[in-house]
Amino acid sequence: MAAGTAARTPAVARIRDTPLLRWALELDGITIALNGLVYLLAAGWVGGQLGLPTSLLYAAGAFLVVMGPIVFAVSLRREAPVLWVGAIIVLNAVWAIDSVIVVAAGWFDLTTAGTVWILLQAAVVVVFAELEWVGLKRARR
Repeated sequence: MAAGTAARTPAVARIRDTPLLRWALELDGITIALNGLVYLLAAGWVGGQLGLPTSLLYAAGAFLVVMGPIVFAVSLRREAPVLWVGAIIVLNAVWAIDSVIVVAAGWFDLTTAGTVWILLQAAVVVVFAELEWVGLKRARR
């Protein structure tokens, strides 16, 4: 290798050494998976209560059931690439933004409970993203 072209080590987050990041990822992963299971197992009932189509709930539920264990698995690692944690934070941000757009755009005939649930869920996801962001900054020190 020529001088100045040494291979770079990817940035890692020390998850086990950063309780805030570990806790946020663990709780986020569990919450994601449980939410997904509810959407999959009770899509008809949930859809009726919220004013959302079951096809959307099945798709969202399937995504969440896959994503939850992945997020939880990252929380169990001693270290993880910063890009992995960053991707989780970005996905949380996209979910929250999309949730607000769904309500604001009026794409569905949401019930009052549906509007409240979607906005409350978006707020919780933003809190997880923020905790993970702060934890990631601490884990890189």
